[in-house]
Amino acid sequence: MTATARSGKPVQRAANAAAPFLAGAAVAVALGVYAKVHDPALRPLFLAGFSGMLQMKTWFATAALTLVLVQVVTASWMWSRLPFVGDAPRAVSTVHRYSGAAAFALSLPVAVHCLWSLGFVSTTPRVLVHSVMGCAFYGAYAAKMLGLRTRNLPGWALPVLGGLTFAAFVVVWLTSAMWFFTRSGLPLT
Repeated sequence: MTATARSGKPVQRAANAAAPFLAGAAVAVALGVYAKVHDPALRPLFLAGFSGMLQMKTWFATAALTLVLVQVVTASWMWSRLPFVGDAPRAVSTVHRYSGAAAFALSLPVAVHCLWSLGFVSTTPRVLVHSVMGCAFYGAYAAKMLGLRTRNLPGWALPVLGGLTFAAFVVVWLTSAMWFFTRSGLPLT
C-alpha cells in the first residue's frame, strides 16, 4: 500500500467531488419532477414589456448567453488558458463573479415561465431535449456553486462543473431562443 493510499487524501478528494455532483443531480431531478407533475398554467406571469412570453424568454435567454460567454472567457483567463494573454488582473475575477450572477438572474424568469407556465414537455425531440437540459442546467449550476465552497476538490472538478453548466445552457439556448429566431427573425418586442 502506498503512502498516498494510506493517508486517504485521494479518497477524501473523490468524496468531496461527489457531494456537489450528487446535489446537482438531485436539483435537476427535483425540477424535472415538479415540471412534469404539476398542471401548467399555459399563461405568462409577466411579460416585462415584451409582446409575448416566447419573446420575453428568448431575449432574456440571449442576454444570459452573452454573459455566459463572458463567464467562459474570464474563467479561461483566470485559469491561464487564453493564449497570448498574461495573468489575469484581479478585476477579471470580479467580472467573472458578477457576470455569472447577472446571467443566473436573467435565467430565472425564463425558468419560472418554463416550469410554471409550460411544464416538462416531451411532444417533440427538440422540446424534450430542451426540458431535460433546462433541468440539467440548474443542476449543474447548483453543483458548480457548491463546488466553489467545497474544500479539497480535485483539480478537475471545477472546470468540469463549469463546462457542464456552460454546455447545458448552450443546448437550452439552441433548443429555444435559436429555434425561435430561426422561425420568426429577430423580433425586438
